[in-house]
Parts: sequence; C-alpha cells; structure tokens
Amino acid sequence: MGTQKKYILVVNPISGDVDKTEICTAVATYAAATDVKIITFETSGKNDEAKLRKLYEKYQPERVLIAGGDGTIKMAGEALEHQDVIFGILPAGSANGLSVDLNLPTTIADNLPIAFHSDFIAIDMISINNKKSLHLSDLGLNALLVKNYEKSNIRGMIGYALQAITTLKEAEPPFEVKIEANGTTTECIARMVVIANSQKYGTGVTINPNGKMDDGMFEIVILKNLDLLVFGKIISGNMPLDSDDVEIITTEKAKITTEVPVSFQIDGEYCGAESCLDIHILQKQMKVAVV
Repeated sequence: MGTQKKYILVVNPISGDVDKTEICTAVATYAAATDVKIITFETSGKNDEAKLRKLYEKYQPERVLIAGGDGTIKMAGEALEHQDVIFGILPAGSANGLSVDLNLPTTIADNLPIAFHSDFIAIDMISINNKKSLHLSDLGLNALLVKNYEKSNIRGMIGYALQAITTLKEAEPPFEVKIEANGTTTECIARMVVIANSQKYGTGVTINPNGKMDDGMFEIVILKNLDLLVFGKIISGNMPLDSDDVEIITTEKAKITTEVPVSFQIDGEYCGAESCLDIHILQKQMKVAVV
C-alpha cells in the first residue's frame, strides 16, 4: 500500500452567498472513493495566508482545492506562491472569472475529477503597484461598479445588474490617461482602462479576446467611449473590436498615469482611486488543474 494522498480544501464560507456544505460533502464523498485524505481549511478573513501556509507545511499536500471565488483563489495562490503545488478550482464565488476563463464546467460534480486528477497549466499573474492581479483589474466605470456592489446587500448576478444601472447614472467623467508600454506612449481620453491577464469577467463578458493566461504577456484594453450602446454590446458579449472606441496594447510591462485619481479595482476588489499604476507580468505563478 502506498501512502494516502493528502489534499487541502480551502473553503470561503461566505463567497457568493452559496452554501458550501453541499460542496464539502461532494468533495468528501469523491475523496473517499479515490482514497484521498482531505484537510479542510475555512477562511475567516483574518491571517488566512499565514494559517494556510502553516497547514501546508504541516501536511505537504499534493493539491490544494479551492471552493470560492476569485478572491479566495488569489489568497491561496499568494499564500503558497513558493510551493510546488497544483490548485484545483471548485467555482463557488460571486465572481468566478478565473474558472470561466479556464473553461471549467459550471457544476461541482463535473469539476471534481478535474480538480482531483487533471493535468495543469502554469498561469501568470500581474503585479500592479506591487499588488497581484490574477485576471482582470481596471480603472474607471467597472471599478465604480465593484465599489457599489461591495456596499450593496444583494449578491450574485442580480446584484451586479442592479449596480450597473446605478453606476451608469453616477459615473465619473471620462479621464485623461497616459500609457507607456513597448517603448511608445499612448495618450487619450478614456471611460475605462482594463489590465487583463485573461479574456472574461466573472460575469462571462469577454473584454479581452487576445488574452492567454500563460503567455508571459498581458493586455491593456482602453475603452474610450462607453455610452449605453457600447456598454450593452460588451455586457452581451459582443466586444466592439473593430471600432475606434477600443484600443488593445499587448505588453509585459507598462506605466499608466491619469490626470486625476480614478476608481480602481483588482480582481473584483475595490482599491480606492489611483492616478499612477506600475505594472509588470509575473510569469508562471500558479499551477491550476484544467480540462
């Protein structure tokens, strides 16, 4: 008999207002059938990274399964960034952008065999002012939406939709932005600037069709005009790429400066207003099990 495999299951009990009992039961049942020992770690929002590191050092698991949204995935990735471990994603947050981008199935039952057994890709992250971004960060309209969503008490897609209406009503004016990348400088007026490692928002909206999470590059997507028509096109998944209103820059390093501080968010977390962003790619930061 070989020694039993050990996996840590990281559970965010509050992400996405989804009851995690069902997920934990499904994981336990699947683990028992495949002779894997599960060590469960519930996040509390207090010293989660340090606690997870300690648990990892104690058990040295082969995989870390994550039942939560993008925020939970990022926390686990940062906590164990120096460990050679494969992460299995069980999407259960209000924003599951990473799982959407990796084309993972939507049900836990379909995700279990992938999380437990599948091969992996090593995905990049982006460093923005020394903070890590897993897939999508932005300045402008969407960051304001994230801020409003965080303050509201309605979660999930309905919460986002309601806040989108509020946000459009009280949107900050367009801002002047300067982007230095690939030895050239771009200056324009924008409604939103996206720093993208991947293609889609957690809502399934494609904002960056060129995005690949393991190519050592990221994209800066400049949305110069965001009237209701363009906003509607983006939300319905018809990114207007052939238009003068959208410009995409692919690079591994950039500096973005704005004339005034503008609302900014990283991976669905509001970070206040910023007027200067120093950005570079962090290659192959995290091994994630994929189909």
